[in-house]
Amino acid sequence: MTLNLRQLLLALGTGPTAPGTEPDPRGQLIQMVGMIVLMGVIFYFGVIRPQRVRTKQQQAILQTLKPGDKILTSSGIIGVVVSIKDKTVSIRSADAKLEILKSAVTEVTERSAESKS
Repeated sequence: MTLNLRQLLLALGTGPTAPGTEPDPRGQLIQMVGMIVLMGVIFYFGVIRPQRVRTKQQQAILQTLKPGDKILTSSGIIGVVVSIKDKTVSIRSADAKLEILKSAVTEVTERSAESKS
């Protein structure tokens, strides 16, 4: 027998109480705290952890960036790295030379020939 999400949530809920009695407030408190903890865990694995992974990948890309690498920027510009400064990267795209922020580099599409050998 398989349970779908609706049946699972109904099973977790408290059952009907006998007439003339009240539900235990401690049980309700534990259930509420449990749901808050569950939402926190889901939020961590759904939002915070993937963002940390993307941040680490972005930092790794920027640390290995070298002149001659072909890159893709967040705005869709493809260019070749000419020089790297503290916070900016100079790229050549077609006949234009552009200076962009390092944070705009999203992907290295091709490594320079120097790093291949």
